Amino acid sequence: MSLHEALLYTRQDDNKVKCCLCARSCLISMGAPGFCLVRKNENGTLYSLNYGKAVSVGVDPISKKPLYHFNPGASVMSIAAAGCNFRCQFCDNWMISQDHQAPGDPFSAEEAVSAAQNTGCQGLSYTYTEPTIFLEYVYDIAKLAKQAGLFNTFVTNGYMTPEAVKTIAPCLDAVTVDFKGGADPDFYRTNMSVPTVEPIYDTLKEFKLHNVHIELTNLVIPKIGNSSENIRSLSKWINDYLGPDTPLHMLRFHPEYKMANTPATSVQEMEHAYLTAKNQGLNYVYIGNITDHPAENTICPNCDIAVIKRCGFEVTQWNLTDDMHCSVCGHPIPIKGKHWQNNQKFPYALF
Repeated sequence: MSLHEALLYTRQDDNKVKCCLCARSCLISMGAPGFCLVRKNENGTLYSLNYGKAVSVGVDPISKKPLYHFNPGASVMSIAAAGCNFRCQFCDNWMISQDHQAPGDPFSAEEAVSAAQNTGCQGLSYTYTEPTIFLEYVYDIAKLAKQAGLFNTFVTNGYMTPEAVKTIAPCLDAVTVDFKGGADPDFYRTNMSVPTVEPIYDTLKEFKLHNVHIELTNLVIPKIGNSSENIRSLSKWINDYLGPDTPLHMLRFHPEYKMANTPATSVQEMEHAYLTAKNQGLNYVYIGNITDHPAENTICPNCDIAVIKRCGFEVTQWNLTDDMHCSVCGHPIPIKGKHWQNNQKFPYALF
């Protein structure tokens, strides 16, 4: 496979290049890769090493992204390429996100869209690793998907430049932005090798300007990433800048990678985080990674009826009208798209 020239970079003196894709803005010497390991300077030109090379492809329920307020019940073709611009010590997918060799199987944009259609998916999701650093690949797939009548979703850490958001936003319908540890800057520096969280907030504002549907997650980690003060601060920012109807998913931590000896977050801690966010005025806060918990359900903020009941990734009860109003009190519920009733068997991995 030939090298694919990267988007969003500038040439500098001495054959160096400046990558303008993620907020690290790496200055890359000739022959060297960027921090993400999958963008390399060859003779003063920046190339994407992971273009058209998939490390994971499979069919998922859209609720796994998690997206609860966007086409509930839909199936998505999930696609990942190698690499990441973070170094999370608790990464679930470290085998593919932090591989130094840019592995992957050839999987063209055309093949990706055909696979989505052939497996009965309603859309595609760019996920599991960090889609920002395979943006060229996402861009080409997403354009074809749009033409085929499929939607596109993006699961990201949000550490992007405004130029990157402006490039990809017209192709996206929904985005999940993942926070960790209540967006505590010290936590990001110590446990994720991320110098600042401010670019993530800028990314969210930019996606909102482009009318992309936004949902957020926050990973709650015992002792080092469960501060009520940080959760309050993050929830208040969401309310002030994105609006109280923005879904926020509080995700339970499970031991993984370099934090395999850290205990899972207790149910009590998760419920405390949930209430802390709710008390900042957010209407739709959820608890994730605890199956069959009442906080998986969508509750009408007007009459407190469960308008969507869930168990894990499955919608088990639907109490909304066709135009997405509470069937009991008539209050509008901010669901984008339609309710899909699929019969897919999950997980469904192609490779």
